[in-house]
Amino acid sequence: MKHYNRIFNILYTICLCLTVLALARQLLPYKTVFTTSPAVKNTPGNDSAEIRRVALTFDDGPHPVYTEKLLDALKERGVKATFFVTGEHAELHPDVIKRIHDEGHLIGNHTYSHIQLTSANKEQFQNELIQTNKILSDITGDEIQYVRPPYGSWDKKIETELNMFPVLWNVDPLDWCTANASRVANAVLKKVSDNDIILLHDYYDTSVDAAIMVVDELQKQGYDFVTVDKILFD
Repeated sequence: MKHYNRIFNILYTICLCLTVLALARQLLPYKTVFTTSPAVKNTPGNDSAEIRRVALTFDDGPHPVYTEKLLDALKERGVKATFFVTGEHAELHPDVIKRIHDEGHLIGNHTYSHIQLTSANKEQFQNELIQTNKILSDITGDEIQYVRPPYGSWDKKIETELNMFPVLWNVDPLDWCTANASRVANAVLKKVSDNDIILLHDYYDTSVDAAIMVVDELQKQGYDFVTVDKILFD
């Protein structure tokens, strides 16, 4: 009897192995499909690839020379940006403001004199926003909806009182601290990612040069440049 039990166990084991092998052969094609399916990459010509977006923003302008240089470069590359301008510079260079508007960029308010909001000057701060809105509306014909408060100082009550949206940033290369354009560009490129808002200043020649470097490199990486409203509300 023991002899027959041993034979039975051997035959049972062989049958079990053959069954597992047959099942494995049937499942192998499905395993191949899952393991070799390529990940979708953001490459030129791949319509199904997810587009990464970034917003370039420029404060303190317009400058009669540097902003014009920047606009030339953006136009050549098909890039849209956002310009937070001061009222006093807009009054000095209305032709540059009109060009910014006519070429499809977004214009925002950066107060009249680059005043920082404090607990002691809220009324003056609001008046500067109202004054700058009027200057910009007179030039462009559009209502100004976006504000970048200097140094990021803001009060939610002003937001509702003036019906304006504050726009801050999450990539700041501190371009005003250095005259080295490459250093500024590298600082941006090390930090930037999808849906970021980059802070630069078009009132400095090196900042404009850095911005052009950033655009060229990020376009190679497949980024699309949009105005800040697309980042905030799309």
